[in-house]
Amino acid sequence: MHNIKNIRNNLDDFKNKIKSRNLDLNFDEILNLDKKNRDLIQKKESLEKEKKDISKSKDQSLFEKSKKISLDLESLTKDQAQVKSKLDSILSSIPNIPLSDVPIGKDETSNKEVKKFGTIPNFNFEPKSHYEIGEKLNMLDFNLATKTTGSRFVFVKDKLATLERALANFMIDVHTQTNGYKEISPPLMASDSSMFGTGQLPKFENDQFEVKLDEKNDRKFLIPTAEVILTNMVRDQIFKINDLPMRLVAATPCFRKEAGSYGKDTKGMIRQHQFYKVELVSIVENDKCEEELTRMTNCATMILEKLKLPYRKVILSSGDMGFSAEKTYDIEVWLPSEKKYREISSCSSCGTFQATRMKARYKNKSNETTFVGTLNGSGLAVGRTLIAVLENYQNSDGSVNIPDVLKPYMNNLDKISNN
Repeated sequence: MHNIKNIRNNLDDFKNKIKSRNLDLNFDEILNLDKKNRDLIQKKESLEKEKKDISKSKDQSLFEKSKKISLDLESLTKDQAQVKSKLDSILSSIPNIPLSDVPIGKDETSNKEVKKFGTIPNFNFEPKSHYEIGEKLNMLDFNLATKTTGSRFVFVKDKLATLERALANFMIDVHTQTNGYKEISPPLMASDSSMFGTGQLPKFENDQFEVKLDEKNDRKFLIPTAEVILTNMVRDQIFKINDLPMRLVAATPCFRKEAGSYGKDTKGMIRQHQFYKVELVSIVENDKCEEELTRMTNCATMILEKLKLPYRKVILSSGDMGFSAEKTYDIEVWLPSEKKYREISSCSSCGTFQATRMKARYKNKSNETTFVGTLNGSGLAVGRTLIAVLENYQNSDGSVNIPDVLKPYMNNLDKISNN
């Protein structure tokens, strides 16, 4: 969440930067609420001082005046709380400010390609989509999932279920054994305060699955990504500089309503309500975020390189970045059936944006208490990696070769087929 004092003191600069997020903010309302809030605080403090002075004097003739001051204080406190709540509500809905090297643009059309890797496969047959391959193998069942649960769910069966698990295990092993991340098995539900801390609430509540509990005031949500629960591990804490960096990884199911995606990717596993993802989270000194973002993105692309899957890396424009991000790299894998690259990972630096909301701090080299930097990224989306393997390793007879690095996780199986 943005600090109103920083907005007030650097108003023109903040206005220019927030324009790049394609957001039309009523700054007059924000500044008026800020002024009203500060005026009410000043009046409260003045009355509190007057009441304290009366109490010290022990003058009985001022007793009625003291009672009136108490009533006035009660009214002022209520008014100030309402004004502060309205101001905070607006501030909490303003996205992070992009870094200076982020391309300015309204949407994905302004994203910039940074890198390409791998050779796009040249098939001597028309490549099939992952859902055609999976259904022909009788190992992906969308109809059964629709019957038991609803649309945008799937049953992954037999050897494809093994392949999905192999991918997650392979990713976790690389990130823990090579890339220095600590594995976490976290809760799959998050409180509303945790969801607020990483920026899912209040702005994106419609995209979340809320769990109904007996206690109505105790709100819980299925995690849309392990980023939420991993990042909140540092909430309301002050760390020593030697505790940083923290690098965490988790393989979890994720749950999203996909609000606003009606009609998009309705076939197959690209856009599901439930999917598996290996998530990377870093907590660092706040001046090391960009350095860590490069490192994290390289950790994610390492998985694709080991799987020998063609990909490209792009830097997202200001209008295409997530709410909490100050800079984001997307990694897109090649899908032969679509003849284009599709997102398989998004790695973001959030600077101190989430830490401010979570009150996650550390003592820097000057022994000053300051906010940590937070980063998150997919390392990778397991379902989409499964899609990429099926499509890039398919054969004309409908079978699918197993990438060499996954064979030890698959009992050294060479290929998946109906035979």
